[in-house]
Amino acid sequence: MTTAVYAAGAVCWRFIDGKLHVLVIHRTVYGDVTIPKGKVEPGESLPRTAVREIAEETGLEVALGVPLGVSRYPMPSGREKIVHYWAAEVSERSVQRSTFKPNAEVAALEWVTIKRARGYLSYEPDREILENFAKLVEQGVTSTFALLLLRHGKAVGRGAWKGPDASRPLAERGVAQAASLVDTLTAWAPKRIVSSPAVRCVTTVAPLAAATGIEIKREAGISQDAWESDDAEVRRVVGKRVRSGKTTVICGHGPVLPEMIREIALATATPLGSYVTDAAGLETGAFSVVHLSATNSGSGIIAIETHAPRA
Repeated sequence: MTTAVYAAGAVCWRFIDGKLHVLVIHRTVYGDVTIPKGKVEPGESLPRTAVREIAEETGLEVALGVPLGVSRYPMPSGREKIVHYWAAEVSERSVQRSTFKPNAEVAALEWVTIKRARGYLSYEPDREILENFAKLVEQGVTSTFALLLLRHGKAVGRGAWKGPDASRPLAERGVAQAASLVDTLTAWAPKRIVSSPAVRCVTTVAPLAAATGIEIKREAGISQDAWESDDAEVRRVVGKRVRSGKTTVICGHGPVLPEMIREIALATATPLGSYVTDAAGLETGAFSVVHLSATNSGSGIIAIETHAPRA
C-alpha cells in the first residue's frame, strides 16, 4: 500500500474597506493559484503544519479558527494527498509585520473577494474548501474563539500512589504528553490557561505556560475532588470563559469533561447531540477544540475537533 502524503493549510481572511477578502497565492513554478498549504514535517502535528506553512509562504503569523474540511486527491506519483484546512483570521498587525518577498515558491500574494477567488483558484478541491468557508460567512459566524478542553496527561495509577489523589503526579508517559502538547495547542494562540489544581493537571499545562508566558489559573471548581463531593462549580468556571470571548485552554479530569461540554452547549444555546457529548470522551493527553462565535453568542457551537495525544 502506498503511503499518503499529509499536508495542512488555511483560508486566511480579513476585512478590507469593510468587505471580506481571502488570501490566494500565485505559485512561481506551477503558475497556478491556490490556498496556502504545505506538507507535514516529521513529528509535526497538522495544526502546527498549517500555522508554520502559512508563515513560510506568506510571512503572516496566524492563529487557527474553525476547521474547514479535508481534501483528498491523487498526486502525479500515484500517492494520495490528504490536506486538512482551517479558517484563519489575519489581523492588521500581522499584515503590517509580514516578511513576505516573492521567491522560488510563491510569486505573489493577493487578497480577493470570495466571488473572485472562486474564479481564481486553479483546483476544484481548493474551491470546495472555499465554499465551506463561504457558508460560515453566510451564517455570520466568521469571527470565532475556542475553548480547548484538555484531559490531563497519563498519571501514576491510584493503586501505586499512597498520598492524596490530588497530589498524584504524571507518569513518565504523561510528562512526555505534556511536552508534546505545546506545539499543537499554540496553533490556536490561547490567551488564558485554566486548570484543576490537581498536580496531574497543573503539570500537564506547565510546559504550555512556560512557552507562552501565560499564568495558570487554578480553579478548584473543576477538580475531581469537588466533582466527587458534589461541590463542583463547572457552570461558573465554564460560563466565565464563554463570556470572555478569549481562546482558553482548560485542563481537567475525565469524569468532569462531559459536564464542561454540557455547560458550553447550554451557555451557547446548542442542542445536545452525540457530536457534542462524544467530544468529552477523551483519553489522557487528548483535547477537544470547541469553536464559538465571537460576535453571536447565542449561535451555538460552530464546530468541534478532537486531537489524540502525540506521546
